[in-house]
Amino acid sequence: MVPILKNEEIAPNIFEMVVEHPRLAAKAQPGHFVIAMAEETGERIPLTIADSDSSAGTIGMVIMALGTSTRKLVDRKVGDNLHALLGPLGKPSEIEDFGTVIMVAGGVGTAPIYPIAKALFNCGNKVISIQGARTKDLLFWTDKLAAVSSQHIITTDDGSAERKGQVTAPLKEILEEKKDEVGCIYTIGPAVMMKFCAETIRPFKVKTFASLNSVMIDGTGMCGGCRVRVGNETKFTCVDGPEFNALEIDWDILLSRQKIYHEEEKCSLDRYQNNL
Repeated sequence: MVPILKNEEIAPNIFEMVVEHPRLAAKAQPGHFVIAMAEETGERIPLTIADSDSSAGTIGMVIMALGTSTRKLVDRKVGDNLHALLGPLGKPSEIEDFGTVIMVAGGVGTAPIYPIAKALFNCGNKVISIQGARTKDLLFWTDKLAAVSSQHIITTDDGSAERKGQVTAPLKEILEEKKDEVGCIYTIGPAVMMKFCAETIRPFKVKTFASLNSVMIDGTGMCGGCRVRVGNETKFTCVDGPEFNALEIDWDILLSRQKIYHEEEKCSLDRYQNNL
């Protein structure tokens, strides 16, 4: 059992959960993820470690409650327990002195990009963060991300906060101005956003990582559910990633596989909500 210390809605349907797990917190690195289970018979949900504190023995996660299983997670109260939290899983991020790095976060992608930006900033990099959301209400952790950034840009699709438009516009402008200074780019968010970021970056040939959120079951490379096409190879997100070269990912296959259980997920959520 994993005690829940904090469970707070930080944006509509987006929750920050902090749990106590000293052994996991002691080994967590930027880029790692966990598998969370709300109940013994529940689904195994992959969640990126958004923050960790080895001295306090805590792990922080940000959960977007879209389906039945994520809804069950965020419906837990402070003082309740998660049935299980497994990890850290996946390969950690490459943290080194790249010089200048660009971090592009879309929506809930702010949570997984934050620990990477923090580590890169503390490593001496100049961190330029571009944080986007559909609307102002869906922005969160703006102060936290700004605190580990040399430059912090906010965009909203509807113009309700700062710059109106997509994250790709300032990304392209920065690359046109500072391409030779940029050593690395990270993009994390909805798959379609990461796809368009990759296409924006491609002409500039800058090393770019994308953290994928493909369908996942066991998280240990045994089921094959999270397979993705990278270059000319099939990779498993859970053990080979979750970060891959964004310019080599077959985004169309990834987007197609993410929709494979759409109708089943909708029916499951309707049943769960109607039985509350």
